[in-house]
Amino acid sequence: MFKPLDILDEKDKRLRAISKDATFPLSKEEKKLIQQMIDHLTFSQIEEKAEKYNLRPGMGLAFPQLGINKRIIVIVEEYEEGKFDNYVVINPVIVSNSTEIIAADAGEGCLSVNREVEGHVPRYARVTVEGYDEDGNLIRVRAREDLSIAFQHEIDHLNGILFFDRINKNKPFFSEHEIRLI
Repeated sequence: MFKPLDILDEKDKRLRAISKDATFPLSKEEKKLIQQMIDHLTFSQIEEKAEKYNLRPGMGLAFPQLGINKRIIVIVEEYEEGKFDNYVVINPVIVSNSTEIIAADAGEGCLSVNREVEGHVPRYARVTVEGYDEDGNLIRVRAREDLSIAFQHEIDHLNGILFFDRINKNKPFFSEHEIRLI
């Protein structure tokens, strides 16, 4: 039985804490929560499910958004209509990045930020992330474009950073000549 997750609002101070490394083996509760995050994110991207359960669309969640101070992120990417890739990365670290900077043209959103925020968020076009899967095996993910933005956004949550912290207050919008907008 699906039940939407209780996601913290940006006003909650727990979102500003630096998360602690998760330890292995993961508990049954942690594994169950990861599956609930995958379900929530998947349903949020399927229009009829999103309407049925009143879900805002999202492709990523981090444990701190659920009030748990652990370095665990989940990203669900719809790579083709109705087909999804799930990324569960525990204790993720960006080990390399491109020099090219991009931004989502429409700006970024966040399931913890229940308001419209104007501005471009500069992000690396490509990142390589290392971390661990649910069983403690070392994994490496190369991400580009939208997926790269999602990884950087979720890893920011582990460091107490919200996306609007990265918007330049003096110049919230960039032109295509300054930054590649996707």
